[in-house]
Amino acid sequence: MSTLRIPLVRIAHARSGDKADWVDFGLFAWNEAGYRLLAREVTAERVQAHFAPWLPGEVDAWPLPNILALKFVLRGALQGGGARNLRLDNLGKAMAGALLRLEIDVTQAELDEAVNAPRVGVWP
Repeated sequence: MSTLRIPLVRIAHARSGDKADWVDFGLFAWNEAGYRLLAREVTAERVQAHFAPWLPGEVDAWPLPNILALKFVLRGALQGGGARNLRLDNLGKAMAGALLRLEIDVTQAELDEAVNAPRVGVWP
């Protein structure tokens, strides 16, 4: 069975923030079909590899199936914290966009289901 490589933004949305030297992500599927793909494909190891060029610390992950989400904490991600960081976004609030560029492998049928299934939740 052939697969497609897609960025997470096709099936999910995300929020990020920071605390000291950590970046905290919430990765949210639009529906159950998308959540199944996130839970299968987006692991702490994959997130660590995605951010490896500048992430010296560990990545912790928690599944949150009741809200169709995954939570990730990237430790040591801000070069000592916001005031000490030399990167342009030193607070981690824009980091969700970088996470949504992570690519995963899905079949065409899985993508079709995740894109076409009705969205659930309070968002439009």
